[in-house]
Amino acid sequence: MAHSRQLQTALEAAKAAEGVIRHYYQQNVSVEMKEDYSPVTVADVECEKAIKQTIRNVFPDHGFYGEEEGFENAEADYIWLIDPIDGTKSFVREYPFFSTQIALMHKGELVLGVSNAPMFGPGGEMAYAEKGKGAFLNDKPVKVSDIGEMRDATLSLGNIKTLSASNKWPVVAELIQATTRIRGYGDFYHYHLLASGKVDMVVESDVNILDIAALSVIVHEAGGKMTTMDGGPLTLDTTTVVASNSHFQQTVLNKLA
Repeated sequence: MAHSRQLQTALEAAKAAEGVIRHYYQQNVSVEMKEDYSPVTVADVECEKAIKQTIRNVFPDHGFYGEEEGFENAEADYIWLIDPIDGTKSFVREYPFFSTQIALMHKGELVLGVSNAPMFGPGGEMAYAEKGKGAFLNDKPVKVSDIGEMRDATLSLGNIKTLSASNKWPVVAELIQATTRIRGYGDFYHYHLLASGKVDMVVESDVNILDIAALSVIVHEAGGKMTTMDGGPLTLDTTTVVASNSHFQQTVLNKLA
């Protein structure tokens, strides 16, 4: 299937960021701390600039919301959501659980997503999707699992520190007892696994929309569901996630409620 101009541009932008990442990875880059005590490096900043320039060359009228540079042309119908290195702590400590996240929002609806983890595995791992066109992982179509019994399901948890301090923790404990296997893959990886049918549920707190916008399109196009913990749609203000192969979505939401 031929890619749309928008998806092709997003893939090229992810590759431009990958070039920056490969240049700086394991080079002992200096780290600064933001106000929220999250790290940022020269690689984060240069990746975001490379992504935006690649997109701007093709779509000069589009807007941006980036992790490092914030909003630009925020009134545009098309807004690109960019997290140049989601998992900077992993990047800094030189292990490969980090990715570039690029999503496109059209009039408030997420319509496209690219998630690229260039240092993960021998050749990296890139997932992408566009509304109505299916989801792909390393250019192969993927689908969520068809497991429908909780006792057979695998649950992955993200940001467990925040979850454990919340009033949802007893419910999470119930989910842990009800499922067959618990993992905490985190960041991009458990959503790639969910979209490709290898885990069945994800519960995560303390996220930013830039972390998950692209991944939500990929999960939905793979046949899954992804909402906030209260069952609402993802928005620019989203901080929590429940995702599943769709069979478990309402069950998990009911428990969390």
